[in-house]
Amino acid sequence: MPRLLQLAAMKKGLVISSAILSALAAVASFIPHVVIYYVVREIMNVYPNFGTLDIHRINLLGLAAFGGIVLNILLYFLALMCSHLAAFGTLYELKVNFASHLARVPLGFHILIGSGKLRKIMDENIEKIEGFIAHQLPDIVASMVAPVAMFVILFAIDWRFGLAAAFGVAIAYFVQVKGYGREGSKKMMELYMNSLEDMNNASVEYIRGITVVKAFRQTVYSFRRMHNAISEYTKMVIPFTLSWENTMSAFTTIINNIYLFLVPVGIWAGIRATNYSEYAVNFIFYLIFVPSIATVMMKLMYVTSGARQIVGGVERMDNILNEAELPQPKFPGTISSHDIVFDQVSFSYQGQDAEALSGVTFTANREEITAIVGPSGGGKSTIAHLIPRFFDVTEGSIRIGGVDVRNMRSEYLMEKVSFVFQDVFLFKQSIMENIRIGNQNATDDQVMAAAKAAQCHEFILKLPKGYDTVIGTRGVHLSGGEQQRIAIARAIVKDAPIIVLDEATAFSDPENEYLIQRAFEKLMHGKTVIMIAHRLSTIRSANKIVVLDKGRLIEEGSHDQLLAKEGKYYDMWLRYTQTLTWKINRKGASVHV
Repeated sequence: MPRLLQLAAMKKGLVISSAILSALAAVASFIPHVVIYYVVREIMNVYPNFGTLDIHRINLLGLAAFGGIVLNILLYFLALMCSHLAAFGTLYELKVNFASHLARVPLGFHILIGSGKLRKIMDENIEKIEGFIAHQLPDIVASMVAPVAMFVILFAIDWRFGLAAAFGVAIAYFVQVKGYGREGSKKMMELYMNSLEDMNNASVEYIRGITVVKAFRQTVYSFRRMHNAISEYTKMVIPFTLSWENTMSAFTTIINNIYLFLVPVGIWAGIRATNYSEYAVNFIFYLIFVPSIATVMMKLMYVTSGARQIVGGVERMDNILNEAELPQPKFPGTISSHDIVFDQVSFSYQGQDAEALSGVTFTANREEITAIVGPSGGGKSTIAHLIPRFFDVTEGSIRIGGVDVRNMRSEYLMEKVSFVFQDVFLFKQSIMENIRIGNQNATDDQVMAAAKAAQCHEFILKLPKGYDTVIGTRGVHLSGGEQQRIAIARAIVKDAPIIVLDEATAFSDPENEYLIQRAFEKLMHGKTVIMIAHRLSTIRSANKIVVLDKGRLIEEGSHDQLLAKEGKYYDMWLRYTQTLTWKINRKGASVHV
């Protein structure tokens, strides 16, 4: 709760105004109750001669009650106006700050954390904070002021009845606080939120991969991760609900039966009463007033319970905001050449004991192609992630032009490196804007020139609106090969001196692979190129080939040199060339010819 109030204080003036107006509205809501007391007293004063009742006074009291209702509505409306203005301003600042922080953390953090979790925080948790400030905060203030006003009335009229009602409320809240304050309950809330988050991540993954799931005749029950996440959530939500059941049941029972404490005191007070008229007025008023205690207290419980649920989301947001930003050098260096040196580089992913890279040393000469090959899990993509500082090395150093990448500002380093990965992300914008992401200052002619060099100009012109076609609308979708060429056009228009290619042709058909290779020729000309290769046919002409296995560099040299060594690369090349002679016979079996 303190953290929620701290966030609300981002718009302090509006929040304080909302709180004051909510408090006044809560006080105004009891005006009709006070009026009821005076109406009862007027009636009892003329009992049993009701014909002498002062109707004019009763009408005035009725107008006072109506005025209290109108005043309550008006004050609450103004409170909500202030709270909504504060909420929208806070929401804007939180989302901007959160997005800005995500841009400053290492890019590898996004790979590890998953888009589902970040999306949930951005779309749900932060939105709930807005809802808390806009609606729940005024309600919390009103719900805290209302009991105070209520007990002032209770004790002002007859302290004995007020004490009886207060005793019942105290017991109800003692039960609630004791139940909610249990360490097991807090742990249960944390486990519940974690299981909900895991299910959200699995749901995003399931939806994104729905075509693959259906193609292989999978369902939500057979898609293991999704099924497990739902099962774990189901296992958690039932104990979570049951953990609050006894506490909630006891609180509700007591708070709705304050009569149990009031009636015995009323009987005792009646026996000792000397002025039965006053006693009757007070007791009748309390019998009318006591049911409102349950309404006020239940509202307070619900708004505070809702705030507790939001606290879990705030903690998740804070965990991301507390993630260390990528360290920036105080005295950043600049480079004049673009050779890349890995010097005894070791690296382990967070939470993993095994090293992804161990003592790797090699040099990628400027304006040459250096290919990285090896078995899956050997550390190839890790090298691609370390060059632009998606992660920082555990040991050793990576230098570009003699300068450690950790001694360069992130923006400067990113200006020097372009990427083309296997997975291409295209924004729901025009083709022109998607390519221009590589260089926001590029003219339309420069974008088109890059598209021509990337072998995508022709298919773009065939789209409904050419370069102005918005991807993903009205059935406009690009094939994998077309998306890859758009990504290459981005890199061409950026014109960075270093290119990192994480096997952009791994899943391309022959025609697209040919076009992509032609695009690569334009992209790589005069650049320092790091090519992560799965298809060995794409790296025969590389100036240097680095062979990794289990995170270690085991061979290095040109294609011909490595074949002559008859080592790991030779075995990989032999297996690759054998696959080229495979064919399917008439019976559907693969044979080697």
